[in-house]
Amino acid sequence: QAPLVESGGGSVQAGGSLRLSCTASGSIFRLYTMGWYRQAPGKQRELVATVTSSGSTYYADSVKGRFAISRDSAKNMVYLEMDSLEPEDAAVYYCNAEFAGVSRWGQGTQVTVSS
Repeated sequence: QAPLVESGGGSVQAGGSLRLSCTASGSIFRLYTMGWYRQAPGKQRELVATVTSSGSTYYADSVKGRFAISRDSAKNMVYLEMDSLEPEDAAVYYCNAEFAGVSRWGQGTQVTVSS
């Protein structure tokens, strides 16, 4: 299966913003439910946000009002706009694509937030 490739991670100060991008190959990208997950050191991977093929979105309570997930099916891209970042948001962020019970993951991109 073709990989997912994330980009856009980096280091910011608390209150700053970052935009993560994920590109996914495949002619049926438009059918995937796309999501962003994150994993901080010593913690389990957790769901951050998802966007379905029809554009419905879901957000974890911890990021509601601060993060926004979007997709551009013409470009096979999914984005995560992160505003008002907090030190607790620091983690490796992973892109996920799910379709017909099959889940694919990217390699992750590091987000560091300093207080």
